[in-house]
Amino acid sequence: MQVILLDKVANLGNLGDIVKVKDGYARNFLIPTKRARRATETAIKEFEARRAELEKIAADKLSAAQAMGEKLAGITVTIAQKAGVDGRLFGSVTNHDVADALGKSGFQIAKAQVRMPHGPLKAVGEFPVSVAAHTDVVVEITVKVVGETD
Repeated sequence: MQVILLDKVANLGNLGDIVKVKDGYARNFLIPTKRARRATETAIKEFEARRAELEKIAADKLSAAQAMGEKLAGITVTIAQKAGVDGRLFGSVTNHDVADALGKSGFQIAKAQVRMPHGPLKAVGEFPVSVAAHTDVVVEITVKVVGETD
C-alpha cells in the first residue's frame, strides 16, 4: 500500500515522503496513529496544502523533545528493588519501572520511549539506559538499582 507520511517514522521516511509499506502495517499502525495517510490523489493535494502547517507542528515537537533531552541528559534515577545477598534482584527492573521513576521526577516519558540495550536489569548497580524523547533525540541516563531490605 502506498502511504504519505504525516510525521517522521524511524526506518521508513520523513514528513511528506510517499512510501510503499505492507498493508497490515499501514492499516493497523500508521493510519490509526495518524502518522500516515493513503496516498490517493486527493490526499496528496490536501497534504501539499497543509504541508507548512504540518512542518511547523513537527518542528515544535522536535524543539520540545530537544528541551526535554537537555534536561534529561546525564540524570541518574534510583530504583529500589528487593535483592538477595549476592546482589541479584528478586525480579527485574524493566522499562516500565524506569518510566515510572522518571514520571515521579517530573518527566512525562512513555515506557516505549525507554530503551534498554541489554534487556531488563537483574542486578544491583548502575546501568546506562537510552530515552528516546523523539526519533531524532535520544539521551543517555543512568539507572541506579539499589537493594531493598525488609
